[in-house]
Amino acid sequence: MTAVGSPEVLVAVDVDEPAISSPTQLKVQLKAAGVNPIDTKLRSRGVFYPDALPAVLGCDGAGVVTAVGSAVTRFHPGDAVWFCNGGLGGAQGNYAEFTVVEEAVARPKPAGLDFAEAAAMPLVLITAWEALFDRARLQPGQSVLIHAGAGGVGHVAIQLAKHGGARVLTTVGSAENAQFVAAMGADEAILYHEQDFVAAVAGLTDGRGVDVVLDSIGGETFRNSIRAVAHYGDLVTLLDPGAGVDWKEARNRNLRIGFELMLTPMLSDLPEGLARHGEILDECAALFSSGQLRAHVSQTLPLQQAAEAHWRLEQGHMQGKLVLTIND
Repeated sequence: MTAVGSPEVLVAVDVDEPAISSPTQLKVQLKAAGVNPIDTKLRSRGVFYPDALPAVLGCDGAGVVTAVGSAVTRFHPGDAVWFCNGGLGGAQGNYAEFTVVEEAVARPKPAGLDFAEAAAMPLVLITAWEALFDRARLQPGQSVLIHAGAGGVGHVAIQLAKHGGARVLTTVGSAENAQFVAAMGADEAILYHEQDFVAAVAGLTDGRGVDVVLDSIGGETFRNSIRAVAHYGDLVTLLDPGAGVDWKEARNRNLRIGFELMLTPMLSDLPEGLARHGEILDECAALFSSGQLRAHVSQTLPLQQAAEAHWRLEQGHMQGKLVLTIND
């Protein structure tokens, strides 16, 4: 990323190959990098750190360990790993051929996933898991409304909520996406172009509302979601609700409002948060291995077409994830 702006500011250049600088680090030859909405926002609005440009974007990566520091105990050269690390304007991101990460951040790649699938998953898995189970405390037998169920976070949130024993309602924009989310395990798909989702939720819950709403859209969707949550329920958003929210209805319903930003441990240097991320990836790896969780990669592009990947993601309405492939 050479400047703040349109996708054209993503330019393929040769830079020095990163080197291990700490005994607890791994050097990884990247095979794939996930592309996430946070990447496009950082490109268009600016990275989190001052004077950080040019910068390499990309939080999600998967690849093969090529070297390890003297204090590394869990990995050896040749091991396949996946992780969410860097790409915020500080540490180098994963739109690259090589990267260096701390041993505590990396996890063994699930055997059932190829590198593109593995690179697509860490950020959305951690986001969905934390939102549902750490923020909303979702319990078996509860009901949840997941907005944008066909998207990156949405399609894994549906599966995780079903694994957790919940009844899953989700909003989608097309009949095709309704079929897709049904295949992911959703119990009910609400076509938001054709139905008022608040009225649809009321009809599907005998007027009670759902126990949990996971909002990844914000704005009017967040404001309207307040009326879709049952009394004493949880509304978790991935976004800043902004000004103009009338909180009276949320207060009358005694709602618990939660915020989910899985980048917090990286931005605030919180080792305990990074350790929690590792635990989540390990638990999800077991679900992939047992066939209880699926990764959906709808599109792949070579690394050199990162600008095109950003352009496609910003068009919206993508099923699952888009991934950059590297060293193929």
